[in-house]
Amino acid sequence: MATRLFIDTSGWYALIDRRDAWHATAAQQVAKLLDARGRLVTTDYVVDESCTLARTRAGRVAANRLLDLLKQTGALDWEWIGAERFARTEVFFRKHSDHGYSFTDCTSFVTMRELKLTRALTSDAHFTQAGFEATLS
Repeated sequence: MATRLFIDTSGWYALIDRRDAWHATAAQQVAKLLDARGRLVTTDYVVDESCTLARTRAGRVAANRLLDLLKQTGALDWEWIGAERFARTEVFFRKHSDHGYSFTDCTSFVTMRELKLTRALTSDAHFTQAGFEATLS
C-alpha cells in the first residue's frame, strides 16, 4: 500500500502561501511523497477550514488557489465526515474537551485513527498531543 499523509489546515495553507514559514518544508515533503507514489488524505471539514483561513489571511485569490490545488492534485483522497463519523467525533470531542481541540481537529483525529494514519502535514501541536506525528514542527 502506498504511503499516505494526512494534510491539515496549516499544511494546506503552507503549500499555497510562499510567505508562510513552513512553505518550503511543506512543498518538499509533498513532492517527496508524490515522487514515491504516495497519497495525500484530507477531509471536507479541513478543506472548509482551509478555505476560510486562506480567505481571511490572504484574500479570495488565495482561497481560490487552494481550491485549484485540490482539483489538480490527482493523488488526493478525500474523506467525508458524514453522519457516522460526525457521531464518533462528537464523542471524542466531549471526552477530550479539556484539551482545547477544535471540532475540526477532532474530525481529523477520528479519521486518521480509522485509516490508521500516523503522520500529518501540520504545524498544529494538537496533533502531537493527540498522538500523531506533526511533520511541520
